[in-house]
Amino acid sequence: MLDDSDRRLLRHLQADPSQPVGALAEAARLPLATAYKRLEKLHSSGAIKGQHAIINWQALGYAVEVSLRIILDKTNPRAFDEFLDAARDVPEVIEIQTFLGRVDARLKIIAKDLGEYQQIYRNRILTLPHIADIEALMQVATIKNSQSLPL
Repeated sequence: MLDDSDRRLLRHLQADPSQPVGALAEAARLPLATAYKRLEKLHSSGAIKGQHAIINWQALGYAVEVSLRIILDKTNPRAFDEFLDAARDVPEVIEIQTFLGRVDARLKIIAKDLGEYQQIYRNRILTLPHIADIEALMQVATIKNSQSLPL
């Protein structure tokens, strides 16, 4: 269970994951040793999975982001596994999600422009196994993108 001190640490860590533990301890109003112990406990329990850089793909020239909703032909019992294995190998696929319901999977694809996206779609996506139907949703704007919990 999280207590108020853990929540304060996590809140400040979410706000700026690059800050040193001393700054986190000060912001959370905890002694440095206590902050270290609590952070270690949160890491070892799996509450904190890690830290990573968030890359701004648009700043690197990727202007197109498309979300593909995939319905698989599930007459083959290995359809999910074979589709997911093949989709993982497409470098432009930056996210794969699976669902319960009518839609089986969602792929997020990035491309530098519409021409490149069209090549990726034709040469890499349409060749993925067991696809019964695809719906493409082109992203126009990101309104909210937050991994932060309301702590």
